[in-house]
Amino acid sequence: LLQFYQRNKPEKVTFVDVSLPGYEGAEVAGVSYDAAMREMHVIDERDKVHRGVPAFSVLYRAVGLGRLGRLVMWGPVRPLMDRGYAVFARNRPRWTGRGSECRTDSCAKKTR
Repeated sequence: LLQFYQRNKPEKVTFVDVSLPGYEGAEVAGVSYDAAMREMHVIDERDKVHRGVPAFSVLYRAVGLGRLGRLVMWGPVRPLMDRGYAVFARNRPRWTGRGSECRTDSCAKKTR
């Protein structure tokens, strides 16, 4: 769904592939490779960095899914989202087919 919005609303969302060899965290709001691999980061239009569930909320709002963005931050739902995202973030490399690159807490950065 988010890739659909990136293709159809490119002025709203710019994805950065942190695994590419040229990625430098200092150039992207100081978000290091390891930090970016640990959890989702979104930089809003005011250059504020949001991490984890709040990052998804900002992203959803930017692409026109404001209701979903508000839902994930809603008091009764937020603790469940935080716990669920923590499990997902920890297991994402394995669940998305990058397990061989990610043998420790972080993934090997691409060399070419």
